[in-house]
Amino acid sequence: MEPKSKKRVIYDRTLRALLWFCAGLTCLLLAFLIGYIFVNGIPHITWQLLSTQPSFRDDTIGILPNLINTLCLIFGTLLIVLPLGAGAAVYLTEYARNRRVVAAIEFAAETLSGIPSILFGLVGMLFFCEFLGWGGSIRAGILTMAIMVLPTIIRTTQESLKSVPQSFREASLGLGSGKWHMIRTAVLPSSVEGIVTGYILAIGRILGESAALLFTAGSASILSANLGQTLTSSGGTLSVALYMYVSERGELEVGFAIAAILMILALLLNLSAKLAGKKLKR
Repeated sequence: MEPKSKKRVIYDRTLRALLWFCAGLTCLLLAFLIGYIFVNGIPHITWQLLSTQPSFRDDTIGILPNLINTLCLIFGTLLIVLPLGAGAAVYLTEYARNRRVVAAIEFAAETLSGIPSILFGLVGMLFFCEFLGWGGSIRAGILTMAIMVLPTIIRTTQESLKSVPQSFREASLGLGSGKWHMIRTAVLPSSVEGIVTGYILAIGRILGESAALLFTAGSASILSANLGQTLTSSGGTLSVALYMYVSERGELEVGFAIAAILMILALLLNLSAKLAGKKLKR
């Protein structure tokens, strides 16, 4: 074997070892964080914590309002960004012909994805809460989060659509399909896994957001009589409640319990999205 070939083999093996080391270290850190949160949080999860609201008079702690607010925020945001994000990505990828306009929109979406969330919160507070007069409310938080995650949805959906081989489109059109029929029956089913991944990332960002929601949705922990009242009233999510209990009240046990609930909720929502994506693909 020539010296260059030996150097090449050593170089490849070294890079592969580094790759496996980094991957293993990442998995270990993830397992440590999940295990640490579960070990410290699950013992403090009680039925009273899950089914009641906090009461200073009775000196009790409950997160049921925060759990309801979190679910309303997630499903409300996804209800808005699902058609808008997928529709915008399909148009930019399949219909738009002006490449300069498409490049400008893609650049704007990538720039918005990197803006700190607190700036979205300030803009949402000034526009939805002050200008529209909604005050701190769940609906203001929903629209703010929709603006935050929409660029991510558009870009991930676009990349997923671009990964579909051009031969799929040509074969469908060659069989007599129209443009929309080709997209609906050939392109979207082939890219559904990537699209679902984008929505999973959006769910994770919504669950973990607190700064923007403090400015828009508020931090109240009060049960509302109906869905309409929930959307129009102030309400803190689980991440906001986690921040309030730990930073202002020093309730570390409650903080770990809420963190464990957030992780379980994220896991359930992500599994549901994956299962829905597999059904759509079939």
